[in-house]
Amino acid sequence: MLKIYNTLTRAKELFVPIEPGHVRLYVCGMTVYDHCHLGHGRVFVVFDVVVRYLRSLGYKVTSVRNITDIDDKIIARAREAGETLTVLTERYIAAMAEDAAALYVESPDHSPRATRHIDHIIDMIKTLMEKGYAYQGHNGDVYYRVRRFEGYGQLSGRTLDDLKVGARVLADEAKEDPLDFVLWKSSRPEDPSWPSPFGPGRPGWHIECSAMAADCLGNHFDIHGGGADLIFPHHENEIAQSEAATGVRFANVWMHNGFVRINGEKMAKSSGNFRTLRDLLTRFDGEVIRYFLLASHYRSPLNYDEESLVQCREGLTRLYQALKDLPDDMSGADTEYAPRFAAAMDDDLNTPGALAVLFEVAHALQRARERGAGFEAARLGSVLRHLGGVLGLLSQAPQAFFKGEGDHEEIEALIASRNEARRLKQWAQADALREELLARGVVLEDTVTGTAWRRA
Repeated sequence: MLKIYNTLTRAKELFVPIEPGHVRLYVCGMTVYDHCHLGHGRVFVVFDVVVRYLRSLGYKVTSVRNITDIDDKIIARAREAGETLTVLTERYIAAMAEDAAALYVESPDHSPRATRHIDHIIDMIKTLMEKGYAYQGHNGDVYYRVRRFEGYGQLSGRTLDDLKVGARVLADEAKEDPLDFVLWKSSRPEDPSWPSPFGPGRPGWHIECSAMAADCLGNHFDIHGGGADLIFPHHENEIAQSEAATGVRFANVWMHNGFVRINGEKMAKSSGNFRTLRDLLTRFDGEVIRYFLLASHYRSPLNYDEESLVQCREGLTRLYQALKDLPDDMSGADTEYAPRFAAAMDDDLNTPGALAVLFEVAHALQRARERGAGFEAARLGSVLRHLGGVLGLLSQAPQAFFKGEGDHEEIEALIASRNEARRLKQWAQADALREELLARGVVLEDTVTGTAWRRA
């Protein structure tokens, strides 16, 4: 019985989909003006596991992760780079897809882009204006009347009185109330724009997701997710816009993953304290980074440090070592570990608990090997792969994981030279070659069938 913590109610709730057997999920994706950092990677991996687990339970899942491809930051970056908006965003969208794939994240069913949903956005703004929830200021911008929406602040736990402290209106704005937010920005001559009944311009950030979610999943769907930094104002504003426009509840369950921190501060591009996935992937296998992101509960803060990634690589290596030399196509009944794995995952996607079960399986597998119970070891290997697969782990062949990417041919040539030196009983030369390989981070294992190797 899956229970999920709902940010809206601040409680774990039994998950029951709106449509029996079918779950519809929307996740706020990237604003594509730069490369993904580890915080983005956490969003990708967390909700990839949500989808994988729901599917393992037998649900059909329709997953959506949007792309914000029109935004002040994107316009500024394109201008700095001296290129068009499309050239800039296409480059970073392609890079994002590569980074997500390197973390073994499955592609969502739909990846809507804001610029391809302008008509839906305009229609929703028109509806809000007709219902009195939106108005056009003298500067041409269209704003949302926050005080008009009853219950504003329920998601974030903020009251209107809290919000109005420090709220102000900038000189170039034409708001009725400092709390109101923009739905449509009138265009400046040098900015990208689209025609609309309100004049040429472009959408505000919040309305983009309301329109894309409704178009892809309908007005009322099961799960809306994203990073905790989006709770306010983005997700709060999405609720206000969507429910005012449609008259129905927007999303039943709101899921938010915790921040990734570095040096005690939230990892963010705006503060410059971030690690791009591209950089980390030059030093760690994508599966190691994925393991690191799952080793903490998704709602808890996650502190980045290199030592933790090294420890995660060692832990993942132990799991792959348990699978070494086992067949990968055997299946068998499992009444012991799968229920414990499910119990952890059913408790608000407790991936640290689920990972602990994987190590229990690996330990039992090694004991079976030691007592010569080959069939039992193979059966447990199948269990380990299956449960790991629900988390998006252990999909590689063990030797491929051990070797990683890089200079395989050069390493194989050095190993061949060492083996030839051993055959000729040139022990000093063989030892020197082994030391050279070790200095390059390559560990050798001599077996009756030959010399195997892995990265240290």
